[in-house]
Amino acid sequence: MAHLSARADTVYQNDYHDKLRGRLWGALSGTKYDERHDSGKPPGFSFSNPFPPHDMQEGDDRKLLVASPDEELLANVAADLLEEPELNIGEMPFHVDDVTSLEPDVGEPGTRGTIESGTGLLVRIPPWRCEEYGIDHPGGDTAVFWQPEHTTKPLRKQVEANLDQKHELYAHDHLPGPSDVDGDLFDGYELIKTFAVPVTVTEGQEMTYVLSKWKFSYTVRNDHHRRHLNLALDCGLGERNSLGLGFINITDKTRPGESELEERDAFA
Repeated sequence: MAHLSARADTVYQNDYHDKLRGRLWGALSGTKYDERHDSGKPPGFSFSNPFPPHDMQEGDDRKLLVASPDEELLANVAADLLEEPELNIGEMPFHVDDVTSLEPDVGEPGTRGTIESGTGLLVRIPPWRCEEYGIDHPGGDTAVFWQPEHTTKPLRKQVEANLDQKHELYAHDHLPGPSDVDGDLFDGYELIKTFAVPVTVTEGQEMTYVLSKWKFSYTVRNDHHRRHLNLALDCGLGERNSLGLGFINITDKTRPGESELEERDAFA
């Protein structure tokens, strides 16, 4: 977690994605992780927006979370932010006051909790899967953005397939991936909202993405399920995680034998 302070009065920019991505890839320049840039594969890290997402006055505090299953990658990012503490995200100028480490974990088997998508989740349905899901495709080879009328089935399938890819790249490949085990990744899917946002995907190219925000409920079934959920926390869900999309966070957690009242008291 990077602890930031605003260096000037500024309006919050919702189109922070490309500028923040550039700084993080810059922190990895010259390292073994640099080869992941523009590889077309999931980058193995995800990041939040600077939060809380409100207009700022000089000196206001903000935070930024960067997550990855690779501690060395995070160490490179942390070192860069501390060595070059001036952090300009578009027109939002910050100073990095400190960097601290966090170790989020969904919990041992039997733990129940809620995970929220802190940034928008990008899920696209490839044209060759539309018929399977009962989705009308307009033609051509363009993917279809997930929409509420498509139901959660295609979203669940696409999110699982994407996490399979991340498991193959960055997790223990000798252990089963998300699609190799019985049971869904999440128990429940509560849609908060869908929204469209313009995103600079490459220099000079801007696209409008249809994103969704969610509350996901979970109950950890076993150690494999725990690994898969923690991988999602580290790498993000859905596509374009290198743009900060699909970043997720645990918002509440009730351990086995612990009442919900005890858990709320613990978070108070």
